[in-house]
Amino acid sequence: MSGIMMMVIAIVVLGGAYLLYGRYLQNKWGIDPKAKTPAYEMEDGVDYVPADTNVVFGHQFASIAGAGPINGPIQAAIFGWLPVLLWILIGGVFFGAVQDFASMYASVKNKGRTIGYIIEAYIGKLGKKLFLLFCWLFCILVVAAFADVVAGTFNGFATNDAGEVTKVVANGAVATTSMLFIFEAVGLGFFLKYTKFNKWVNTAFAIVLLVAAIVLGLQFPMYVSLGTWHIIIFVYILIASVAPVWALLQPRDYLNSYLLIFMIVGAVIGVFAANPACNLQAFTSFNVDGQYMFPILFVTIACGAVSGFHSLVSSGTASKQIKNEKNMLPVSFGAMLMESMLAIIALIAVASFGQGEAAAQGLTTQPQIFAGAIANFLSVIGLPHSLVFTLINLAVSAFALTSLDSVARVGRLSFQEFFLDSDTDEKNMSSFQKVVTNKYFATIITLVLAYLLTKVGYAEIWPLFGSANQLLSVLALVACAVFLKKTKRQGWMLWVPMVFMMAVTFTALGMTIVKLSKAFATTGLDLGNSLQLIFAVLLLILGVLVAIQGIKKLLEKPEAEKAAKRA
Repeated sequence: MSGIMMMVIAIVVLGGAYLLYGRYLQNKWGIDPKAKTPAYEMEDGVDYVPADTNVVFGHQFASIAGAGPINGPIQAAIFGWLPVLLWILIGGVFFGAVQDFASMYASVKNKGRTIGYIIEAYIGKLGKKLFLLFCWLFCILVVAAFADVVAGTFNGFATNDAGEVTKVVANGAVATTSMLFIFEAVGLGFFLKYTKFNKWVNTAFAIVLLVAAIVLGLQFPMYVSLGTWHIIIFVYILIASVAPVWALLQPRDYLNSYLLIFMIVGAVIGVFAANPACNLQAFTSFNVDGQYMFPILFVTIACGAVSGFHSLVSSGTASKQIKNEKNMLPVSFGAMLMESMLAIIALIAVASFGQGEAAAQGLTTQPQIFAGAIANFLSVIGLPHSLVFTLINLAVSAFALTSLDSVARVGRLSFQEFFLDSDTDEKNMSSFQKVVTNKYFATIITLVLAYLLTKVGYAEIWPLFGSANQLLSVLALVACAVFLKKTKRQGWMLWVPMVFMMAVTFTALGMTIVKLSKAFATTGLDLGNSLQLIFAVLLLILGVLVAIQGIKKLLEKPEAEKAAKRA
């Protein structure tokens, strides 16, 4: 199958899914365009901030489309292009988009509260506590994995086989541009907040800032070591986690969303121009080097198909910025399908290389393979290979960095919410509660643990992250299904994804625990791997307990039926 054929199939399936299935769900669940959304009802200038549809879409898309939709399909390509293509399309439409829309819908209908509060309201306080603890541990994993990915794309130095250290110009340019983005985002935030220009003027201003940062980055690359970047990134995350969303999170994601969309559009143009051949087998084997297609395929490809992290963004940050209920469908369902398209492009990219060809060109990481392929495609229409390669690397780092912005904030909120109940009187809390619910304390303890895990390296963390991420999707689907049932709305479309992902995640986490336990028994574990084993066991236990509580509520008979039987 050619690259163009894959692209056409994806466009037809994903576009048709939005127009048909997305609108079907919207009609079934119902929206009220005249309702006062939580962004207005609970407006506080920090987390609850009304924003235009394009701004919230930019935040949602830039946050959910981290390194996952690029790394996952490229890693999973060991099983062949057909399983990857099918899972992205089926998972993206019937699993991921449904979960994201349901999570945002439930949140907006419950004052913009997180999935944790949805669980408290419709399942119980114990379920909420367990879920928030699960979310907090999961967010630590995400921050650790993505921080290492970002630091790697910024690392200004490389060491060859002879031990010689050389400067990496592309990484240096990406680093400069990304740092400029942060400062420009703050300025853009004030511009958007205190001026009343229409969205086209705002868009033009954002694009000018974007281009200026790229030009300066290419002209003045900065060379900083990997370890130093780890520290700089964690300092940035600390600030981003506590700053008002309008001052950094919204404008940064708004800026990056244009970069990401330009990248996707450019990649699509490149595919149609080059029509790359597919050099992958359609299917290789169910077992490749000891990795079984079930469950590995379904935890490796998370973003792009279904990702529990999306439910945290949909209910944790984006739902608090929705101006009108009718905006939920494009912001949640639409952003997920856009991410699925990116995953398809990543599959086409890796399939364009023959066996060993990417490595021969010095492309060793998933982002490099992706950037190298897109640069190859666009060179057909005369664009400089080195320039495109640098810009794609910049976009990939932007994906991961914007995810860090959001997930660190969600982790902080989860830790704070763990010690609060819906009836807690915040004015009369104990000294202990005041400390643990302090946003600075909650952020620091989250980031310290994430920093320790970062030292393990992204490659080692990714399998555990994938398993935990997909188990989180199970819990989100359970919570949303219970919400829909309790509010007399149809929720059958969540049942198949929920049951299937349970089988996937419990199997994957069990395999991870067995693998780490064997390593502990034979050679012992260092600090990072020991933390991974502890996290894996805790996540599995917490996930099972929350799932059991939720399923009990789903299978519970209505009160009217109970009363009739008692009579």
